[in-house]
Amino acid sequence: MRQAAIPCIVSQKKFRRSPILDNKYDPKKVEPAWQKQWEEDQVNKTTSSHPGEKFYCLEMFPYPSGNIHMGHVRNYTIGDVIARYKRMRGHNVLHPMGWDSFGMPAENAAIKHGVPPSRWTHENIKHMKYQLNQLGLSYDWDREITTCSPEYYRWNQWLFLKMLEKGIAYRKSSYVNWCPSCVTVLANEQVIDSKCWRCDNAVVQKELDQWFLRITDYAEELLTACDELSGWPEKVVLMQKNWIGKSYGVEVDFRMDGMD
Repeated sequence: MRQAAIPCIVSQKKFRRSPILDNKYDPKKVEPAWQKQWEEDQVNKTTSSHPGEKFYCLEMFPYPSGNIHMGHVRNYTIGDVIARYKRMRGHNVLHPMGWDSFGMPAENAAIKHGVPPSRWTHENIKHMKYQLNQLGLSYDWDREITTCSPEYYRWNQWLFLKMLEKGIAYRKSSYVNWCPSCVTVLANEQVIDSKCWRCDNAVVQKELDQWFLRITDYAEELLTACDELSGWPEKVVLMQKNWIGKSYGVEVDFRMDGMD
């Protein structure tokens, strides 16, 4: 039986022959030449005028620590294969990239290296972006997001104020896992054998005034949604349920000697 042909859309522009045609594959010659051509042809750019069915491909944003490692390469290669496959099938693919660059890790790294957090973060972003481009990943860099940018986090602030207005956000005093070395609060999952997962120093309990979100108001809805996560590993779904932490409580009777 003959198989139906798969439509292949390489570019909106006329397809060109390879700029490097040698019998031996030389990545230092071939890859930069092709990457330059892709950039000139804007083959990864997403436009609303594209007739194909829309497809959104998003991988988890990296923290700009300074270098892309093999864990990044593995994750982003998988996403890139999917994005390229969908483009070849005629889809209008949006494949963006961004930087999870806001928070204490950036400040701690800046203190360690003796440079301002902004300079440290943006220099790392520049270097990691260069590395991702060397890999030839098909991102639309016009859609780049940097979470430490005011243009981005102003929406976090807007959303927080909306939750404050609705009574979802509230403030109270509570004990937290505190790492004196990193000078930051840690989630339970970040405390391993009573030590900080990052610096391996002892973690203490510290009482702090802090902000909370009333996620318990949505516990039942979240738990129900966990059962609808088809295709997710059972271990991951169980972790999500445990994180929500719904419990019914228990009633226990203790018998005491010399008493009824």
